[in-house]
Amino acid sequence: MQGSHTPGDVFFTENSPPLEFLQEKGLLSKVSPATLADTPAKYDSPDGNWVGVSARVSVIVYNPSLITKNQLPTSVMQLADPKYQGKLGIAPGETDFQPIVTSVTRTYGQTAALSWLEKVKSNGASHNFPDNETLVSDVNRGQVAFGVINEYYWYRLKAEIGAGAMHSQLAYFAPHDPGYVIDVSGAGVLKDSKHQAAAQKFLAFLVSKTGEEIIGRAGGDEQSYEYPIGSGVTISAPETPFNQMQPNPITIAQLGDGAAAIDLLRQAGLQ
Repeated sequence: MQGSHTPGDVFFTENSPPLEFLQEKGLLSKVSPATLADTPAKYDSPDGNWVGVSARVSVIVYNPSLITKNQLPTSVMQLADPKYQGKLGIAPGETDFQPIVTSVTRTYGQTAALSWLEKVKSNGASHNFPDNETLVSDVNRGQVAFGVINEYYWYRLKAEIGAGAMHSQLAYFAPHDPGYVIDVSGAGVLKDSKHQAAAQKFLAFLVSKTGEEIIGRAGGDEQSYEYPIGSGVTISAPETPFNQMQPNPITIAQLGDGAAAIDLLRQAGLQ
């Protein structure tokens, strides 16, 4: 991003904090009320400056040959338990990890969150990955026992290599645990765009029935394995239905711009 000199019309990103950062800087236009009406308000910008398009949920991916389901943590705070040293895989540089840090911080405070991160760093020191794709692949290959990812990485790997090559499984944290977080992908129109009307039309398409059905389509090259959240469209892939999720009820506003989470990750030496 180049502030007011960004040569683009729409900012579409996988997590809400970057959008919140842009709206704090006054770089986004208001989204058409008709477009916002196509998605649940809790997944949109609290100020109406961007619209939620799709969602993912944080889960545990594990290899049953290395760790059984009943040996897994039920709370994200248990990732700091020394018994998981060498068994935990982490990808702290992923933007998906920042909302979890924010959730932990809001629940337990900054001091406890930093201490938790330092222990997570120690437990995952031998399996610190650059991205979630590598993390889920290595868990599946038996290189590490388990890790925390967004669910769609596992389903994408399954689609890529086939069900017969999948040696890993998914598990959820306990209902409402700070690690059980819904991440929202959204889009906003840049205030300095020279094509405001066309950009607004694109946002409207993203959350329309047609646009959201592309996100929720099972099979084919277009399948994203994300959850559509606009126009009442539900996913047809074999994932846990979105309305059955029991995440931590942290709001978009509470997730904020992610700056505090990034600062804590840096203090812990994870970024």
